[in-house]
Amino acid sequence: MYQLKQLKPTRFGFGEGLKQFGEKYPEVVALGADITSSVSVNFFKDSFPERFFSLGIAEQNIMGVAAGMALAGKIPFAATYGVFSALRTTDQIRISVCYNNLPVKIGGAHAGISVGPDGATHQALEDIAIMRVLPNMAVLSPCDATQTKLATIASVEQIAGPAYIRFGREPVPDFTSEDMPFEVGKGQTFKDGKDLTIIATGHLVWEALQAAYGLEKENINVRVINIHTIKPIDKDIIIKAAKETGFIITAEEHQIYGGLGSAVAEVLVKFAPVPVYMIGIDDQFGESGQPDELMEKYGLKSGNIMHIARELMKNKENRKK
Repeated sequence: MYQLKQLKPTRFGFGEGLKQFGEKYPEVVALGADITSSVSVNFFKDSFPERFFSLGIAEQNIMGVAAGMALAGKIPFAATYGVFSALRTTDQIRISVCYNNLPVKIGGAHAGISVGPDGATHQALEDIAIMRVLPNMAVLSPCDATQTKLATIASVEQIAGPAYIRFGREPVPDFTSEDMPFEVGKGQTFKDGKDLTIIATGHLVWEALQAAYGLEKENINVRVINIHTIKPIDKDIIIKAAKETGFIITAEEHQIYGGLGSAVAEVLVKFAPVPVYMIGIDDQFGESGQPDELMEKYGLKSGNIMHIARELMKNKENRKK
């Protein structure tokens, strides 16, 4: 059973990973958009001020500069809020970064509904969909601060081209270990089970685990899979789960259209068709509110995951009759 170590923002893991990688490789540079500390790039800036460049609130320009630096032999990390780094800059990322398959690493901070009071304008709920459709772009969505650190390092050591790393602002459960292997494109089974499978990403992995532990007390045995790499996605772990447990629930702090749920369904419809229920934001914008209240309202907490699982189990039993 995974245990809570501490509450820690995943953005801190990004900052720690960037700093550690910067110590190892002098060609790493960081680009900021006037919100350096908010996205934890200050970890790098304070250690390597000569390799940090603040371009102000000019996100589209930042991506062009990052592409130029990559062509000059640097490894640029460009980080800002996900709504800006993934959405406002899509054209520059598509043409300057992805078309040239450059090693630009993009930090998408404050992702999801749990940004809270910042409201709909600052809640990145479409970034996975936008980034995963771009050729050559890898998309990473780690589950806690520790894994975000590992993902940040892996974005360079394991990915030759561009990568998008998604993380949040608020303190969330930190429950994994740096000793756990992190392999891009390989999902992780955090809990085994035979009745149904919850495939989750990002902050929803902890909620999925809590739901699974609760359902175990009701004699419902749930498998929990952490998909920290949305693209390239681990087809094998998804197909195996579908064949062995039948029903699949996907859980993400993102629109259900185009995100993890869609990516999982794309695999299953081709290789192992089974019923899939997608938990996420259902074609709507977020709103201002306290993070935990918003997670509850939009059905992203463990209690709603448990409810959906119970209903699916009823359907599963009915199908056997």
